[in-house]
Amino acid sequence: MARARKNKTAEQQTSPTIVAYKGFNADLTCTPEGRSFQYEIGKTYRHEGNVVACVSGFHACEHPLDVLRYYGPASSRFAIVDLGGETHRKNDGDTKIAAAEITIRAELRLPDLIAAAVKYVFDRVRWIEGQFASGEKEGVSTASIGGAATASGWRGAATASGDWGAATASGDWGAATASGSWGAATASGRRGAATASGEQGAATASGSWGAATASGKQGIAMASGPNGKARGDIGCDLVLREFDASGNVVARWIGTVGENSIKPNQFYRLVDGKPVEVE
Repeated sequence: MARARKNKTAEQQTSPTIVAYKGFNADLTCTPEGRSFQYEIGKTYRHEGNVVACVSGFHACEHPLDVLRYYGPASSRFAIVDLGGETHRKNDGDTKIAAAEITIRAELRLPDLIAAAVKYVFDRVRWIEGQFASGEKEGVSTASIGGAATASGWRGAATASGDWGAATASGDWGAATASGSWGAATASGRRGAATASGEQGAATASGSWGAATASGKQGIAMASGPNGKARGDIGCDLVLREFDASGNVVARWIGTVGENSIKPNQFYRLVDGKPVEVE
């Protein structure tokens, strides 16, 4: 392991293990500064020398969706990793970290990455009393009909407008909206609607006939339930799944709005393995 050095900057430190997320090319390589580095799942790697974010060391992101800034979902692979030894952060709004040591724990599919993003947001939410979560990292919880933020009642409405906000509607016809940067909106009830309009927001509709919308920069919309549909603005990523009559997943599709004839603000559903326009 690289030796710790004296006179570190405020962002440089020797830290306990940090759980993070990393993107790779399709062959599990990365090409930092033009140099190809080959990784393997389950292996640990150590860097000798300076550890500087975006310059040297092994890099990964604490927020799962931050990895999509560097590796697009259509042609990349992802993993959960452990970072150790000396670390360095740029503290420029990204959660990217450089570390002296990295262990590639397990590969993740894109739906796993989205689920991890939702958990990341919820783990950092500051829960408050009231009907709406509008402050930074705030959330509220209620199970009453028409409740807000984490709403489990029929036709519940959950809204989080602050950065890192988390909104969940688990009841039938529930509506979840996250409008702040890095917000996470989840609608798990039948015909639920999830909308993420902030930068790098994640919207997931997992119930039957659910609808997911991502309108913010680098957002991602996932319709993971039967007959689900998703839409987004130019540059947003859509994730669709198709089911058979028994409820088994028979096809998966990932695409970017604005590419391969995928139109902005148009809902798509997966039919016979292909995205089809729907109302």
